[in-house]
Amino acid sequence: QVQLVESGGGLVQAGGSLRLSCAASGRTFSSYFMGWFRQAPGKERDFVAAINWGGGSTSYADSVKGRFTISRDSAKNTVYLQMNSLKPEDTAVYYCAARGVTSMKYEYWGQGTQVTVSS
Repeated sequence: QVQLVESGGGLVQAGGSLRLSCAASGRTFSSYFMGWFRQAPGKERDFVAAINWGGGSTSYADSVKGRFTISRDSAKNTVYLQMNSLKPEDTAVYYCAARGVTSMKYEYWGQGTQVTVSS
């Protein structure tokens, strides 16, 4: 059974940094895309970043390019989201998700971790 467990959220001032972690278990993820999404109050869940676990290629939402970095540590089966230069508009619940490389949608989701950026 696939499990994704996020951690690392919290309260930070604007301009600060946080690193989110997503511990993945239940299978080998070398043929998966791992993604980070976020949902602010009253808004839809939005894509933030993704990484091809096997090849390491990455993609980002325009709103976070140059500030956020997604990475993975295969030895620890963990995906990270390093968030720098945080803005109040980055405030949201952040979710980790996984999908097979041939899947059209993310199949597995974590429970989410709250990130709050104060101005």
